[in-house]
Amino acid sequence: MNGGHLHSLIPLFRPLRLSITLLILGGWLLQGCQPSRPPGKLVVGTRSRIDSVDPAQTYSIGAMQVLSALGDTLYTIGADGRPRPQLATALPRLSADGTRARIPLRAGVRFHDGTPFDAAAMVFTLERFIAIGKLSYLLGDRVRAVRRVAPLELELELKRPYSPLPQLLSAVNLTPLSPTAYRQHRKGFLNNRFVGTGPYQLSFYSTQQQRLVPFAGYWGRRPANSGIDLVTLSNSTALYGALRSGEIDVLLSTSIEGDQQSSLQALAQRGELREGSGPALEIGYLTLLTDRPPFNDQRLRLAVAHSLDRPTISARVTRDLRPPLRDLVPPTLPGSDPEAWPAYDPDRARALYRQAGYCDGSRLTLPLTFRSNIPADRLFALTWQAQLRRDLGDCVTLEITGMEATTAYRQLGDGNFPMILLDWMGDFPDADNYLSPLLDCDQAAGDRCLAGASAASGSFWTAPGLVNDLQRSSRIAGPARTALLRQVQRRTAAASPYLPLWLVAPRAWARPHVSQLRFDGSGRLILRDLSLQPRTGTVKP
Repeated sequence: MNGGHLHSLIPLFRPLRLSITLLILGGWLLQGCQPSRPPGKLVVGTRSRIDSVDPAQTYSIGAMQVLSALGDTLYTIGADGRPRPQLATALPRLSADGTRARIPLRAGVRFHDGTPFDAAAMVFTLERFIAIGKLSYLLGDRVRAVRRVAPLELELELKRPYSPLPQLLSAVNLTPLSPTAYRQHRKGFLNNRFVGTGPYQLSFYSTQQQRLVPFAGYWGRRPANSGIDLVTLSNSTALYGALRSGEIDVLLSTSIEGDQQSSLQALAQRGELREGSGPALEIGYLTLLTDRPPFNDQRLRLAVAHSLDRPTISARVTRDLRPPLRDLVPPTLPGSDPEAWPAYDPDRARALYRQAGYCDGSRLTLPLTFRSNIPADRLFALTWQAQLRRDLGDCVTLEITGMEATTAYRQLGDGNFPMILLDWMGDFPDADNYLSPLLDCDQAAGDRCLAGASAASGSFWTAPGLVNDLQRSSRIAGPARTALLRQVQRRTAAASPYLPLWLVAPRAWARPHVSQLRFDGSGRLILRDLSLQPRTGTVKP
């Protein structure tokens, strides 16, 4: 919200409470006429509409949160960022040339329908994902074949050595599926049902609500609660009001408006709410179209890089909830280089604009597209516009245009946006999953990418030898890999086809009677750890 006051919104909360209550209770009534919430059950509110629970079909942050409770993965990422076996019992055993990986699997695991989990089930799941997955490239670009070599041993034949293989296999999209339940959906999606191995079963699904009940046959640590209801409320004010009034127990969202996040943070600091945050794995960044004017001129791209006052923008737009970022790789991951990109320097920016023929009676128009349905994007555009007018108004003017996000994504690879604000969160926490989606290129002509990830991302930029360095970085490990990843970033920063802006950490707030909020190393709230404690008071609305 821009310049609003929270107390002016309070009258809006009361009429919303009835609709929220009806949404929550309506779901329970589908399974029986229960007038109140069952003991030990929690209600979690989010802005993320869940259009599918098929891991091959969906990839939104909200859907991954749900699937992380319904399914297990071969490996998980701990709070320290290291991979740990989950359905695997050890890290992959690699062949001498690094192209074959054998993975031992956990015994005694069953799917929600009673089907045993084994290597054949894992082969079924991975082959299905490669065949129909919306993100099939995650495996298809790296894995040549998947085989069962023993009842509880899996073999992956890799197209080339890939050192972050355990991180890749922690991706929730690769959670195993029951071959019995999905036999008729080998070549098609099963959007409204999920049968996996996780600590919860899905007992009810709609796009606005998902009910999770503990799986009695779970092999591991059981949930500390008697179930979770996840409800989607698309209105930020409704979510804020629902938590304040007690209609929901937990608010899981980084996309509610900045003033409301700050208010919840203040309540948590006073002990009136609980607050938790996970590792910051989402980045916001600008993409510059580098194969046509004005940004085919590297001087202008660097001038724009030096024109971006990240600290001021972060403070004014997000009240420092999103810290400034000069790096395409989140700082918690090996290969991060926190000062790779040019810092704010209006004098250097003005010199570069002058070299390109501006500032002396001529101003460059910088066209920026922002996603009109994302409040922080609009505030960023307006704040940067004002900052440029103040600091470099004799050289540049920012022309801003809003466009609905899904429409913008469809047009991104067509080269329709000279400059656009976007965000990205890797499907698994490794530097390769941040750099490759922006920098990979299948066909190039000099420093222009004609086909591949760089073209699809809207920058169309590459450099001789860059893709080879990226591929080499995924074949090596340790300090040598970290050094090469930083070298790739420095080379990209010097050309500035992308400008990192800020870093986003997942956040959650809860009523005081909810246990501590904990996140895993992939940035997802651990739902099974949530429990209800005796109520000791209420938060004043």
